[in-house]
Formats: sequence, C-alpha cells, structure tokens
Amino acid sequence: MTAVIAPTDPRDLAPPPVPASLIRRGPLALFLDLDGVLAPIESRPEDVGPDPRRSRLLDALIAALDGRVAVLSGRALADVDRILEGRVTPVAGVHGLERRSSDGRVETRGAETDVARAVEGLTQTLSAEIADGVEIENKGVGVAVHYRNAPDRAAGVRHATTMLARDHGLHLQPGHMVVELKGGDADKGLALAAFLSEPPFAGARPVMIGDDRTDEAAFRAAEAAGGFGILVDPRWVSAARYGLADTRAVADWLAQLAEAAR
Repeated sequence: MTAVIAPTDPRDLAPPPVPASLIRRGPLALFLDLDGVLAPIESRPEDVGPDPRRSRLLDALIAALDGRVAVLSGRALADVDRILEGRVTPVAGVHGLERRSSDGRVETRGAETDVARAVEGLTQTLSAEIADGVEIENKGVGVAVHYRNAPDRAAGVRHATTMLARDHGLHLQPGHMVVELKGGDADKGLALAAFLSEPPFAGARPVMIGDDRTDEAAFRAAEAAGGFGILVDPRWVSAARYGLADTRAVADWLAQLAEAAR
C-alpha cells in the first residue's frame, strides 16, 4: 500500500542532503526539469539556449551515475535537445506526451489533430481578445500559452484555454505564467515511473528536481518509489521534501553529486 505523502509548507523545506551521504545509501536516478532548474527562465522560451558549463555538468553526471539521468520537461523533445546539445538521451517532453528511452526509442501519446485545431482557435481568440504580450507555443502534441510578458492577460488566457480544452477534448495544465493544452493525459509522474521500469534506472532511488506545479506529479512518484523531490524557489505547499533557492544552487548541488558519485 502506497504511503500518503503529506504536503510540505514551503517555509519548512530544508536543503537536500549532502550528496556524499546519498551516494553511500545506494544507486541514485536523477530526474531534472529544464526551465527553472537546469536553465534560468527567460521571458521568451526561445531565448533559452545551449550553455557549455551546463553541458559539461550533464556529461559529468551521466558518467558518474552510469547513465541514470533523465530530463522531464514541458518542452518538446527537439527543443530539449537543442538547449542541452543532445547530451541527455532519456527525455520526457511535453510533460510526458513524448518520451524517449535510454535506447533512443520514442513513444508519443498525444493527439496532434485536436491540438492543431486548438492552436487555430487560440490564434484567433487570443489575437482578438488579448493582443500583445501573449505567446503561443505549438508543440505538436500540446500547445502552451505563455503570459509571462503580459501578466494582466492571465484571466483572458485561462478563459480561452478552458473553453478550447472543453470544445476539443484536451487536457488543461496550468503552470507558472503559462497554461497548456495537451492531447493526452500523460504527466511527469507517469514518465518518471516509466523510466524507473527500464534500464539503467530500474532499482535506483529517484531524485526529482523541479520548479513548477507541473512537477508535483513527479515529486509524488519519486516519493512513492523510495526517493524524494527537490523544489526550486519554493512558493507553495509541495510534495517535495527539500528545497533549493535557484538554478545556481541547483548547479552547485549537482556538481557536488557528480563529484561524490565518481
């Protein structure tokens, strides 16, 4: 029977354990969000690009953990590969609607036809009613509506996406300054569990690092599998057990983990 995970008040989130102590307890599997974890959030998603220091850190982690590093992102697989320079093979994109295993096999769970119709409706509705500052990101099996640059448009974005989700049978997924419409019911928790059933992740204790409410399902899945979650920039009651302040703190902790696991 799965234990009930009591949500943690963000004020109570302690820093994660020292990596050396974790390594002594057995093999770890590392699951990482991209935006807000591996890379700082930019005003426009396309402004996030490759970074040599990040690539070197990922190389070190993959080598130290014998390949047990996966990225769970809201971005499409191709966009994750662009930003991370193809360093990580196991990737769940569009919150798990796309998933590429360690052997390179790709599974897609979304309905692209319905998403295409929703994109058309969003373009018409948002252009007429919301105007500048809102960005529509078409991911094929999902579409994200970003309003980071137009926070006053939040109510309009939520209304438009809710109506289109209802009309086209899509799944609505709110995030931080973004609302997404998905052509399937996958989430990061299901993706994490699927990775744990495959080599090289099987039998390892999962650690999930995320920064958004869309990562909560993965935090819960990590706990259920005997691991834990780390919330970056804690701002709400979370299923994560630990917290880190920002992407710089994440990079420092990951560097310590890579060194300890060598």
